[in-house]
Order: sequence, then structure tokens, then C-alpha cells
Amino acid sequence: MLSISPTSSKLTTNHHHHHRHLTHHRTPPPLSPPSKPITPTTLRLRRTQITAIDAAQPFDYETKLSNQLHKSKTLKIAIVGFGNFGQFLAKTLVRQGHTVLAHSRSDYSSQAHSLNVSWYSNPDDLCEEHPEVILLCTSILSTDKVLRSLPLQRLKRSTLFVDVLSVKEFAKDLFLQILPSDFDILCTHPMFGPESGKNSWEGLPFVYDKVRVGDDEARRIRCERFLDCFAKEGCVMKEMTCAEHDMHAAESQFITHTVGRVLEKLNLESTPINTKGYERLLDLVENTSSDSFELYYGLFMYNKNAMEQLERLDLAFEALKKELFGHLHDVLRKQLFGTRERGMGVLQRPPALSRLPTNGNGLALPQVQSETQSDSATS
Repeated sequence: MLSISPTSSKLTTNHHHHHRHLTHHRTPPPLSPPSKPITPTTLRLRRTQITAIDAAQPFDYETKLSNQLHKSKTLKIAIVGFGNFGQFLAKTLVRQGHTVLAHSRSDYSSQAHSLNVSWYSNPDDLCEEHPEVILLCTSILSTDKVLRSLPLQRLKRSTLFVDVLSVKEFAKDLFLQILPSDFDILCTHPMFGPESGKNSWEGLPFVYDKVRVGDDEARRIRCERFLDCFAKEGCVMKEMTCAEHDMHAAESQFITHTVGRVLEKLNLESTPINTKGYERLLDLVENTSSDSFELYYGLFMYNKNAMEQLERLDLAFEALKKELFGHLHDVLRKQLFGTRERGMGVLQRPPALSRLPTNGNGLALPQVQSETQSDSATS
């Protein structure tokens, strides 16, 4: 009996619950929570998880944006011709954060490694890296051969080609002749070198001519970014045509190198009493003699204005010698004809010329004639 009682009680309770359920259907039930309610704790956990993801997104985005901004300001530059001047430019380009590649006919792998520059002994491997800029730092005489040896088909068709030769019309004509029309061309000339620019580029002139740059905005920006490599170092940026550059360079650079090499042949040495001017001449000899004769010959051979300047220099030297000898002649005349004054400032006639007639009368001296006659009579 005791075992039935709980059962009866349970049945009664279930029946009462069913009766209440039917009653609720007769009237609109109040709003009740869902059958599987989401507890506040669960909401907070999900909310916290979502908030955490949202908080991480700005950090990742800023990092990505920073990387993109860095890449947008830097370039992948391939230096072809990694000699003295190529290494000189590479130091600054690497310091600015640019990716620099290098190739040369000679082995400069150790120098490239020390400068944090990627070295490529094979030009095909270099071009397959698809650099944005090809920077030619070759000598004037070897530029044609080096440019023709590059596998241009392995480069992107919009690659920017830049030269730093001391003669610009030659470089411009060579680029236009060899490079396909898809490539951009920028002719430049840093008017300084490893000696004059070893401490700073501040205030040093940089000449450039945008020979051919595509209309695409990305290509224009790339060209400006390369020029900015020199502008941010304090260079004085001078835009002019290649023809204008060669005309001015013949008057300045070629004459400077010529005078420096002439002085070098004099074997000038420092003295205990050097003047400031003499110190400048010694500096000029040092700066010009550090460059190869090949560079100097290129300045003469490939700048049509150089011959004219050389002839002018020769004429100027001859004119200076004539001026010196003219003054020397005046001094000698004074020594020969005497400079002592007599009476009221009248110069004394030399004894050997006292028998000559006065200027312009054309008369012979009787005394001279008589002496001649007497001599003939005696003979």
C-alpha cells in the first residue's frame, strides 16, 4: 500500500498539470522564454569572443597598411655596373630602405654582400627578379655593349631604365634605339661622385630629363619615387633637356677635368707655404685623377661640344702667352733703350742710336756719309 501512495500522488499531480495546460490555451498566455533559453552567461561569452576578434582586426589592418605604405615608398632597383660609382649609389639606396640588386661583368659579390645588396652574376637571373628600375652605372664606352647584352624579354614591359652617364644626348639616343617603346626612360646625371659626395649630397646638383614616361599613374609615381631618392638627400634637382646638359657640361665638367689632368702632369706637391688657392688646385687634381681616363675620354668623345671647348682652351692659353710675352717685350725695350730721365723728363738717347735721323724726316746724316766716303777713299 505504501508503494501505491506515491504513485497516486504523482498521477494526481500530472492530471492537475494537464488541467492547467488546457486552461492556458483558453486565454492568451503571457510571453514566456524559449524552450532552450540562452543564458546571459552564454551571451556574454559569445559577445566577448566577437569583441576579441573585432579588437584584433584593427591591429592586423594597421600592420598590413604599414607594410603597404612602406612598399609604396620603396623600389626594387637593379644596378647594372657595380663598380666604384654603382657601390657609391647603392649605399644610400639601401639606407633609404630600397631593395637593391646588382650585376656586373666583374665579380663584386663580396662588396655587394657587405652593402646588403643581392648579387647576381647572371643577367638572366637578375631580370627574372623583375626589378622596377634598371639603373645603368656603366662607363660611357661600355654602355652600348652592356645594354644590348641584357635579356629585355625577361623584364616587365613597363620597366624604368635610368642612366647616370656624364653625357646625356648619347645615352638618350642609345636608349631610344635599343629599348622597346614599352619601357620608360629617365636620363640623369648626379653632378658629383664618390669623392665630392662622400660626406653628404646636400646642395649638390642632380640633372634629369624625363625622356619617356608612360601616362599610367603608377609609372609616373615610380619615376617620382626614384627622383625622390636624391631629393630627400638634399640634392638640387635640375630638370633640363639632354642637349642643354651637354652644352653646360662641356663648359664646366670637361674643362674641369682637362685642367685637373694638365695639373696632374706637373706632379704638383704640397709645400710648407700652401695658399688657399693652391690647396684648391691640389684638391682638383685629386678629384679628377681618381676618375679613370676612360671617363675623361668619354666626356670628350661623346659630347659634341667638348671639341669646341678644347679649342677655346687652347686659344685662351695662346692668348695668355702672347699677353705675357708682350709685357716681357716692353720690359726688354725699356732695358735696351734706357729709362733714365734727363732734364724735364726727356729720355736720354742711347749712344748707339744718336746718329739716326729723327723720326719721319727721311734725311741721311752728313756725318755718316762723310765717314763712308773717307772709308772708301782710304780703301
